[in-house]
Amino acid sequence: MQCEKLNFEEIGVFSNLFLDYIHQDPFVKSFTNLPPTIRSFDTITKSKNFDPDKREILLNVLANQYSNVKISASTTSNIKSLADENTFTITTGHQLNIFTGPSYFIYKILSVINACEVLKKQYPDFNFVPVYWMASEDHDLEEISSFSLFGKKYIWETSQTGPVGRMDPSSIKTILDQLPEKVELFERAYFDHNSLGEAVRYYVNELFSKYGLVIIDGDDPKLKRQIIPVMKDDLLDHHANDLVETVSSRLSEKGYKAQVYPRAINLFYMSGDLRKRIVKEGGIYKILDTELHFTEEEILQELDSDPQNFSPNVILRPLYQEIILPNIAYIGGPAEIAYWLQLKDMFDHFKVPFPILLPRCFALIINKGIYKKLQKLMIPVIDLFKPVNELKKNYVQNHAEYTIDLRSEEKIMIELFESIRNKSKAIDQTLDGFIQAEKVKALKGMENIGKRLIKSEEQKQFTALNQIANIKEKLFPGEVLQERTDNFLNFTLNRRDFVDEVKSLLDPFDFRFNIIIDD
Repeated sequence: MQCEKLNFEEIGVFSNLFLDYIHQDPFVKSFTNLPPTIRSFDTITKSKNFDPDKREILLNVLANQYSNVKISASTTSNIKSLADENTFTITTGHQLNIFTGPSYFIYKILSVINACEVLKKQYPDFNFVPVYWMASEDHDLEEISSFSLFGKKYIWETSQTGPVGRMDPSSIKTILDQLPEKVELFERAYFDHNSLGEAVRYYVNELFSKYGLVIIDGDDPKLKRQIIPVMKDDLLDHHANDLVETVSSRLSEKGYKAQVYPRAINLFYMSGDLRKRIVKEGGIYKILDTELHFTEEEILQELDSDPQNFSPNVILRPLYQEIILPNIAYIGGPAEIAYWLQLKDMFDHFKVPFPILLPRCFALIINKGIYKKLQKLMIPVIDLFKPVNELKKNYVQNHAEYTIDLRSEEKIMIELFESIRNKSKAIDQTLDGFIQAEKVKALKGMENIGKRLIKSEEQKQFTALNQIANIKEKLFPGEVLQERTDNFLNFTLNRRDFVDEVKSLLDPFDFRFNIIIDD
């Protein structure tokens, strides 16, 4: 494999907020503590202190969560190191997509692992542990229930509700039976485990344990107990809502779009297969779409006795993560970076250190056959990020035997009509409207001629344009980035060492788009 890199600005797919963060625009920079550079870790490793008691709780929880999982020596060592005050975590979070979902999940995890390896070389006196936070409490089944393999979309049909991590994955067997090839990793994951959370932990551990990845599930009573004060504040005083709304307004005033929207109460009530929003109406706390309700005294008592029944939403989850982990950096995609930028004031209010925000690595995989076609067609990789119609139009114009661009002729025609107008003014000014109308008709005719020329040239280049359309669809299915659609099995079924090879190419501190040529 070889790797080419493109600047984010060149490819035109990222938001202004994300790009401005990467380039540390002074205004955007004010919503963070430290820039996304290696040098920033010199500051944070010296200043970050993490409660030893919380480390002990974390170790106990991980021991329990890993009790039935076979783990590597690297992961075992990393878990043990969490007791050391010089050990910090680098974290990313993601939903429990079936079969890992889109391939960017793989790049995201590799970004965290590689970041820890780079930092260990830079700061040998410290330990850096890569952590994957499972979004097991999420209840949006639609977002995780499908994946794409070789152009076909597979969907998990189930009527289960509530936190996805607690769902029974056994019915995924129907998908396994449809796959073009047997994949033992996922057969063991979904057949040998009773919950989707356990299944995801299994396959992620199998894929990344040799690199020392540590997986944590926030759906745990011992961990939830540590954020009782935050959840109590959210129920009673709504500081999170007020602070995030203020920051969102500041960003909006500068033309940046908010990624997340806080609520007065940013908690769900969770029990069994139930996860529903908590709202307060007339002094009573109600669980939406149910008959459940609590007085203030009752809900606070419930919070104190069973904190696991309360689940943070997207606003509070990052705060929860930073409270229970000795974390110094979060790695995420453009939308994640954007919504974390809305949260710093909330972190400051609760006196929780705000992590360094690092963008994950991005990649496009081009196989040898397609790459050879691109070379033959003389299409640079950067052009692939253009819409397919523009790509085809440019190809036709660049490869036509004769020039079919009529812009110079159009300019001459406009100048000609302007000359006629000037002459007519001296003779009969009432002709000006007529001349203008004739000019519009002539230019329209010129436009139609241009279209005919392009169409004729397209017919001559039919085979090449067909190839371009096919290449574009394979690399950008539905005009969407490959990494956001295609599952990693598209590549690893034919190349078993795919994950290892991609890992060797991704630099977590090089903020450019990776074009990986699979040769």
